[in-house]
Amino acid sequence: MADSGPAGGAALAAPAPGPGSGGPGPRVYFQNPPGAAGEGPGGADDEGPVRRQGKVTVKYDRKELRKRLNLEEWILEQLTRLYNCQEEEIPELEIDVDELLDMESDDTRAARVKELLVDCYKPTEAFISGLLDKIRGMQKLSTPQKK
Repeated sequence: MADSGPAGGAALAAPAPGPGSGGPGPRVYFQNPPGAAGEGPGGADDEGPVRRQGKVTVKYDRKELRKRLNLEEWILEQLTRLYNCQEEEIPELEIDVDELLDMESDDTRAARVKELLVDCYKPTEAFISGLLDKIRGMQKLSTPQKK
């Protein structure tokens, strides 16, 4: 009757941070799948969910990722308005936030975005100033290079 298989409710954990990483790293708690309460150390059958501690490595700050996701959603919404079309019909253009963050000033950032939106027939000034306001204070999310 229950449809939870052996992998139902299982969570994945990445390896713990290596030596010299500045501490034990963040802690994440996993909830056992239903019917697995008797498993684990001690085999206690407690009322309520059983929690066991796990460790994961974190490459990026969760707040920065959330900001970036919100920014991307905002950009898509604005582009659908600017181009007066559905998301799937937006002309292929890539607004690289990390590239913009690398630039020296808001003037060069604005010029780059204006360059990307050259085929947009609607005024783009409000979009550009809104984008520059939103990326102000953001951090680059370039992936760390492996040695």
